[in-house]
Amino acid sequence: MALDLHEEIQQLMQEKGMSEELVARTIENLLVSAYKRKFGHSENVLVRFSDDKREVSLLAKKVIVDELLDDSKEIAIAEAHKLAPDAELGDEMLIELDPRKDFARSAVVTAKHAARQYMREITKDSLYAEYKEKEGEIITGYYQRERNNNIYVDIGKIEGVLPKRFQSPREIYHVNDRVKALVLKVEKTATGLQVVLSRTHTDFVRAIFETEVPEIYDKVVEIHKIVREPGYRTKLAVFSSREDIDPVGACVGMKGARIQAVIRELEGEKIDVLKFETDPVKFVKNALSPAEVRDVIILDEAKKQALAVVNDSQLSLAIGKQGLNVRLANRLCDWNIDVKTAKQFEDMDISSESRKAVSRLFGDADDYEDEIYEIRELPSVDMAVADALAAAGLDYIEDFINAEEERLAGIEGVTPESLTALRKLIEEYVEVVEEGGIEDVDANVGHLSAGEAEAEVEEYECPECGAKITLDMTVCPGCGVGLSFEYE
Repeated sequence: MALDLHEEIQQLMQEKGMSEELVARTIENLLVSAYKRKFGHSENVLVRFSDDKREVSLLAKKVIVDELLDDSKEIAIAEAHKLAPDAELGDEMLIELDPRKDFARSAVVTAKHAARQYMREITKDSLYAEYKEKEGEIITGYYQRERNNNIYVDIGKIEGVLPKRFQSPREIYHVNDRVKALVLKVEKTATGLQVVLSRTHTDFVRAIFETEVPEIYDKVVEIHKIVREPGYRTKLAVFSSREDIDPVGACVGMKGARIQAVIRELEGEKIDVLKFETDPVKFVKNALSPAEVRDVIILDEAKKQALAVVNDSQLSLAIGKQGLNVRLANRLCDWNIDVKTAKQFEDMDISSESRKAVSRLFGDADDYEDEIYEIRELPSVDMAVADALAAAGLDYIEDFINAEEERLAGIEGVTPESLTALRKLIEEYVEVVEEGGIEDVDANVGHLSAGEAEAEVEEYECPECGAKITLDMTVCPGCGVGLSFEYE
């Protein structure tokens, strides 16, 4: 007897999202399991579907025998002749079964449970494969509920979870609100399939730009790196291998249309799109946008320490609120960037070489060419004495002036008479600035008493943990948070 299962098949396809082939396989397993439950084996049973999948038949392959010993595998010759008059002993026949009559109720119930379990596994596997392919892509769903600050989003066939740590701090959702998020991770758990969503990951910003900027999707413009403080600011470094393409302009769009679309999706988060440069000086300067940087000085290339010099009016903009702008620039460039004004730079206790660099920045180029910094540049200097001092690490006039007498006396090839002659040359050709100049920068500090020196250090409290901090600190000793000071 053929069973009409068309309605059941259609219902399973709609409820479980299963294909017709999977539903047919599930029904086949149900019938075979019921047969095995009844007769203890299933090697001689067949399940056949009609062409339109509306009807299904269960058939048992039986051998025609004279004396019946196993009615599950054999059929008597007399019964066989009723079905086929020309049947002979030893022939095989396909006998159609009626599950409603031939199977016990317990066998059918057990088979149904097995089929349901099989459907759950099939559904889980198919959903896992479907959503696993979407990892790293943006998906749109609707806010359903909240539990323990985690948001559950209807994303179609299942619910996705948007954990608290992956939610932007400035975004608020209500029931049935549209939620666009990145599929961060898809995994099988003991309770079922879990799809983890994120709106704070940098790949979320990357995916939005790929959607809004065709040049990025087509790889004409490429993203070097993205750094982000979710809800507040994002910095994006882009470049293009084609000279006729402006990578920043492509991301911004005509009259800012493209970047405004991204900003709207990020609920008003500020976005800085800048050009990636292989030259660290140019890259650091770009990374501090929207501030205008006068120049960047590399203090230590091995340690990746750089100093950005800005005008007084640009200092707060370069540092950003609570140091956010310079902190993101550090992460974008992988450099430790310190931001100073020209006056602050001049007051810093830095090496002669760096001070020489600042003269190039803020002094007159013609005046710089006439200034003398190295001992060997002095007119009529004894080059043997200059070479001996250079070998001892005293190339620059400033270092020579600040050197202790014991150190000078211990340099081989330098006599007291040559030192006296050198000092006269310096007095004749070099102007030593009394206040804030090379002569007194370190000397004045040396004359302070211990109490006075300690009083000179201004102390503040860390806004995060309340620990004592000073202006020369970049990291809080208490909680480890990055520090940046703004001058007003």
